[in-house]
Amino acid sequence: MKRGVAPLLMACGVVLIAGGARAHEDEPKVDCANAMTQMEINICASRDYEAADKELNAQWAKTRKVMVDWDAELEEQNKGAVDSLMKAQRAWIEYRDGQCDAVGYSVWGGTMYPAVVAGCLADLTRKRTEELKDLANGIEQ
Repeated sequence: MKRGVAPLLMACGVVLIAGGARAHEDEPKVDCANAMTQMEINICASRDYEAADKELNAQWAKTRKVMVDWDAELEEQNKGAVDSLMKAQRAWIEYRDGQCDAVGYSVWGGTMYPAVVAGCLADLTRKRTEELKDLANGIEQ
């Protein structure tokens, strides 16, 4: 059976809809600072990942703009910053999903699975966001 991060969000009872406005409306009210039950922990872990992903997407747009600007300064035969960024991001997504899927096996079949995988996704997503920030800032930091 093929597992991945999409079933994780379904297991958390979260359906992501474009814009995210309706993602939490069917969930019970949860105080994530005081989550006690596994369901609450799973929901909060999913929300944490969603927040990290939102930050990543915002940084992605900024970093891509920097790459576009770098390419604009180069002669045609030397351009490639945007293409390299896209290649790296696709590879990172494959890595993130595979890594977090592997981490999930430590609790496969248990109620902790959604929280463990979402925690992994949030952690790696935050790290990638920092990498994108560093890249956008260039080597002159």
